[in-house]
Amino acid sequence: MWTLTWMIGLLLILLAIRVPVVVALFVPSLLYIALDPGAKWGVAAQQTISGVDSFPLLAVPMFILLGNIANVSGVSDKLFDAATALFGRVRGSLGYVSIASSFGFSWMSGAAISDAAALGRVQVPAMTKRGYSSSFATGITASASLIAPVLPPSLPAIIYGVVGGVSVGALFVAGIVPALVLVTLLTVTVWWMMRKRDDLRLEPVHGSERWIPVLKALPPMGAAVIVLGGILGGAFTPTEAAGIGVAYMLVLSAFYRALTWKNIKTMLRSTAETSGVVMLIVAASALFGWVLTRERAPQLVAEAMLSITTNPVVFLLLLNILLLIVGAFMDVTPAILILVPLIAPMAGDYGLSPIHLGIVIIFNLLIGLLTPPVGLVLFVLSSVTGVSVQQVTKGVLPFFIPLLGALVLITYFPFFATWLPGLLGMGG
Repeated sequence: MWTLTWMIGLLLILLAIRVPVVVALFVPSLLYIALDPGAKWGVAAQQTISGVDSFPLLAVPMFILLGNIANVSGVSDKLFDAATALFGRVRGSLGYVSIASSFGFSWMSGAAISDAAALGRVQVPAMTKRGYSSSFATGITASASLIAPVLPPSLPAIIYGVVGGVSVGALFVAGIVPALVLVTLLTVTVWWMMRKRDDLRLEPVHGSERWIPVLKALPPMGAAVIVLGGILGGAFTPTEAAGIGVAYMLVLSAFYRALTWKNIKTMLRSTAETSGVVMLIVAASALFGWVLTRERAPQLVAEAMLSITTNPVVFLLLLNILLLIVGAFMDVTPAILILVPLIAPMAGDYGLSPIHLGIVIIFNLLIGLLTPPVGLVLFVLSSVTGVSVQQVTKGVLPFFIPLLGALVLITYFPFFATWLPGLLGMGG
């Protein structure tokens, strides 16, 4: 018990002083191996390497590349134009356009940061130009960006699936209904905030002028059809779907004449940097997780939690509080890698589906992307729009109501996460 105490304490101290996550995970793990005669360096190295030696993890760089290709090829502009043509005449229309654009782009990006960066540069200037406050514009854009990592191809779902031993395809499908719940609550919030703003309407678009932008947005959405349709149809695995989706978007980008050398260099560099960081964290977490398992940390945590409560309702409440706190100080990927090996074994003890638990963990940690001091989406939006982080944070605050509302619904009504996978015979 003392060993676990000093290891976790050292990890927290390193994270608190803003040491990179990879270093913060490696330092206590390597100290443990150095101090414990029974822990062999060869076994530790093998555990570290095996952490990234996983076929499903190959989907991570491929889906990151898919999102980057969609970003540089102007897909976000096409989705924004299509949504504007459809919803422009509605009061507060660009708020709904923001949600619709994020929903469409989410099927290609898989990450909130990609969504916020791609759509923020388009939506926020368009909204402020037409009389929306910069707080509202950045607030709805930031909140809607959380749709991306819930819908397939969700990068957090891939990480959770690998660490928790859960089907990635089932997690992809499980995220669809919760994403629709979030879309619905965000839409209701926009309606409430804009219900008296008759000035925030666009001029109506008639005839072919209305449908041409919609038709132009259909080819990019083909990537979503290929990825999800192929997985559901059993034609290929999520990893294979990622490769096929990238090939499709490359062909589409070439057709759009977006594959300049500059764009290719930008998207490959961004993909390599992001993928490298993710894989290093996965490797470090594998070693740290091996140490925790060796010290029986999952069993100790389960015993401690069961001594507090055997009620799954109370357990989920305590879990959500813990995750909201962790998410405010740690990014989604390292949080999943560190916490899931400790939390997932308890799912059976409380009668919870591992798929439902996964969606709860993912959705909860995503809220941390909008929460200072880490809040990566806040900083990304500030960077691409020129709006201060303080102003972006102010704009996000009203949208915590639908976000927390969606979290409560997803947590205490498991069928939102388990119904569709069960219907398709993928577990639940």
